[in-house]
Amino acid sequence: MLSRKIADRLAVYPTPFYLYDIDLLRETLRRAVGESSRYGYKIHYALKANFDPRILREALQAGLGVDCVSGNEVRYAIEAGCPASGVVYAGVGKSDKEIMYSLEQGIFAFNCESRHELEIINELAAGLGKVARVALRINPDVDPMTHRYISTGQADSKFGISYKEIEEVAARLPELKNIEIVGLHFHIGSQIRELRVFEYLCLRVNTLWQWFTDHGFRLKHVNLGGGLGINYDQPESELVPDFATYFSIFNEYLKIDSSVEVHFELGRSLVGQCGELISRVLYNKVTAGGKNVAIVDASMTELIRPALYQAHHAIENLTPGAGETLYTIAGTVCESSDIFARDVRMPELRRGDLVSIKSAGAYGSAMASRYNLHDLPEAVYSDSL
Repeated sequence: MLSRKIADRLAVYPTPFYLYDIDLLRETLRRAVGESSRYGYKIHYALKANFDPRILREALQAGLGVDCVSGNEVRYAIEAGCPASGVVYAGVGKSDKEIMYSLEQGIFAFNCESRHELEIINELAAGLGKVARVALRINPDVDPMTHRYISTGQADSKFGISYKEIEEVAARLPELKNIEIVGLHFHIGSQIRELRVFEYLCLRVNTLWQWFTDHGFRLKHVNLGGGLGINYDQPESELVPDFATYFSIFNEYLKIDSSVEVHFELGRSLVGQCGELISRVLYNKVTAGGKNVAIVDASMTELIRPALYQAHHAIENLTPGAGETLYTIAGTVCESSDIFARDVRMPELRRGDLVSIKSAGAYGSAMASRYNLHDLPEAVYSDSL
């Protein structure tokens, strides 16, 4: 990956920091747009994956809309130059203030997640003299075969309207005069590598779309979410996800009217591989059990995924020493879970060595915190080196 090729130039930057490969990002966006365009599909960039202003700018220049999950994300996207007509607002807990701002801006659609939320949006829209465009987020009860913390489409999930509630919700809609139902929305999870899961999703969507059509709804779009995973284990063997297969699955299995727009909300698959977290080795120690521990100056405050999801990231010593050793790579935070990897084999780590934690472009800097009063990580871009 990029860091190995330019390690000598990275040594001058204070660590930890995020390194973004802009050429790889552009190539990933180009392929995603190219493959989706073959079928007339539209992509919204899932801003929650990474809201770095440079990353967002590249996504907008590639022609993507933006998928938002908070009012501040809606505002950020619009102020960055995304037209309100390209903004979709999802999320289970939209506040009144956030809803009203989005109504005033005239966003493309709210993805609504409950009957109660529909009632509140209707009430707020009436107060502003507006009609809210809404897509119903349906929980289709599809197992995404991924980590339970990033599964969103199963029966007991907090997300979406239960498929068992559809008739009850549909019966209530004619009373909501300030809501226009324009579509359906689905999202079953994140980091999905078993692509047959998307076949199952299509079959459920077909059934639900037909139900709404049979009951008189004239839907303008269907949003199928995102969830396409990346290769964390061997990132360099798959720097760009297989967008061709991903979109072809929907083209083959999705059976809805050709006049209905099909939308996606991709995040990790677009930006995950373009980012690396660069850190320095601070100390080495050996535990009573004989484990070699390397303490690096990055931590869960810069990249929480390993602590939160038990996620794996490939790690490389950019200034390798002699023979290889098994290491536990640990961060600086005063939490036992602040571990990036255990029993990872790599060349000897010495104080001051640079290490790269790969595939950190998604849910890395976006989830950074100031716990232990750490500074937030800076960003370095490949085309500014």
